[in-house]
Amino acid sequence: MDRDEFLLEEYKLYVKQKDNFIDRNFSTNRFYMISFIVMILAMIFTGKVVFMEKISATLLFSAIGMAVCALWWMNVDAYNILIKIKFANVIEQMEEKFPFKPYTEESKGIEEFRNKKIFMFSDIQKFLAVLGALFFFVIFVSEITPILVGLLSKVMCLANGFHQGL
Repeated sequence: MDRDEFLLEEYKLYVKQKDNFIDRNFSTNRFYMISFIVMILAMIFTGKVVFMEKISATLLFSAIGMAVCALWWMNVDAYNILIKIKFANVIEQMEEKFPFKPYTEESKGIEEFRNKKIFMFSDIQKFLAVLGALFFFVIFVSEITPILVGLLSKVMCLANGFHQGL
């Protein structure tokens, strides 16, 4: 195998790895979307369940939902960075030795598309993650507020009783 054939085989392997990585990205996003929906359904079906006399299942699932959304956001960023740096840059450098550069042209097209301020798929995923986190945050606050108010009133009663005892 001469140098050009070796380079072509290495290029094919790298392109295949990039495609597999993108497929994994879609699978991961599917996991987060399903987790998001499961958290909402869990809150709906376990809304009346209460632990330790105060903590509702809704409070618990809303906290987990916020964490899932935060992880989803970070995961979208991580995959984008890895795809751009690890794969796109390396493939473009390999293409310098070829007469035609399909991935380089594709990257230019995507960059032009992005410069027009049109939402990319990853932007939509991030938007859904933020929207979900806000949804879970509002529910979390509405569930924890009565607990905190009750706790604060008990502390105030204890402080008042302690103060009167002196």
